[in-house]
Amino acid sequence: MTDTVKFRSRLSAEKRRPSIFWVLASLILPLWSLMVRYRFTPASKLPERGPFILAPNHYSEIDPIAMGAAVWHLGRLPRFMAKASLFKIPVFGWLLRSSGQIPVQREGVARSAGRDGNPMSAAAQLIEREAGVIVYPEGTLTRDPDLWPMRGKSGAVRLALESGMPLIPVAHWGTQELMPRYAKRLHPFPRKTIHVSVGQPIDLSQYAGRPLDQKVINEATRALMDAITALLEELRGEQAPKERWDPSKHDQSETGRF
Repeated sequence: MTDTVKFRSRLSAEKRRPSIFWVLASLILPLWSLMVRYRFTPASKLPERGPFILAPNHYSEIDPIAMGAAVWHLGRLPRFMAKASLFKIPVFGWLLRSSGQIPVQREGVARSAGRDGNPMSAAAQLIEREAGVIVYPEGTLTRDPDLWPMRGKSGAVRLALESGMPLIPVAHWGTQELMPRYAKRLHPFPRKTIHVSVGQPIDLSQYAGRPLDQKVINEATRALMDAITALLEELRGEQAPKERWDPSKHDQSETGRF
């Protein structure tokens, strides 16, 4: 396994500004820290400023909290793209909006949606705010029986290619000990260790000027998933299967539990 280091919480300009994140961090992080400790690889870092897309692996329903806390410790504010319908829920919707989360419509609707549902409108907001967003390229929890990244979807790559924002792969390992895939409760004790490795931005220069057809999207998506898998191999000290898990080849649905 790659040598890891304890996190050193960094204060970026956006993190120093008072915001709802201060309240959330003061409420959530003390309890979270009782259950979880982080170990980051020495090269793990996020841009100190400017917009970015962070693309992690996904194998536990508690992953968003784990990754959100990791991004906070790395000095940036965690934002996610969430279903637009969630923003209509009283109180919860206000909390999502106040913390800068990004509403998007489901695929197929987004292109005709307005400001509260169009991914490119969301990208424009991120660029204007110099903010980052976390997008899970698998779209749901991996179906791979050994929790390796499965076939990726195009959302994160398409957003990066269309917006020009850096696309950063990241892998984490250890969350499954806190909450196994599809488990209904946490296993907080003894305290769990989550290892995190943030990679270098994916080089998308070879796709510049090319039409964003399915071939380009598929190539870029494979490059992203390869990068995430390589980071996870280092964290786990194991080699991933040569063929990435494809739910369609195993009679599995693309979404929901299986």
